[in-house]
Amino acid sequence: MSRDQANRATVEAYVRAMNAGDIEALRPLFATDAEIQGVVGAGAFDFAARVWHDLHHGLNMRLDVLSMVAYEDTVAVRLRETGKWTGPFLDFNQPTGRSYELLAIEWFEFKAGKIARRWGARDGGAQARQLGFPEAASHCPAGKEEEF
Repeated sequence: MSRDQANRATVEAYVRAMNAGDIEALRPLFATDAEIQGVVGAGAFDFAARVWHDLHHGLNMRLDVLSMVAYEDTVAVRLRETGKWTGPFLDFNQPTGRSYELLAIEWFEFKAGKIARRWGARDGGAQARQLGFPEAASHCPAGKEEEF
């Protein structure tokens, strides 16, 4: 298997684990010193795992791969992200039961076969409006469109 194929397979495993809400299945995909960036900040695996937990359990997030490009130690993925707000999500504790759908881009950099850096971009403001988050969350500040 080529390096590109192996990295694509790792990203596909990431998507499967995210859709299953299996945070512990994600852990071995990442380097121990991986940097994971998103709208609530950047940090190591345990920092991101709390957000991913809420995305799965509060927003019922699902990712569908629309396209993927791999070159050497980089993989970029265009995804359809869908979900429904049925439980607590970060500091929002009054679910509306509303659904959302948006396009997302996730970018992965690999080192020694593990994800060393990962960040995602999606329209967090559109997501907030679709789900009916409180008004303050619907006005995503410039440069804060990224999300875990």
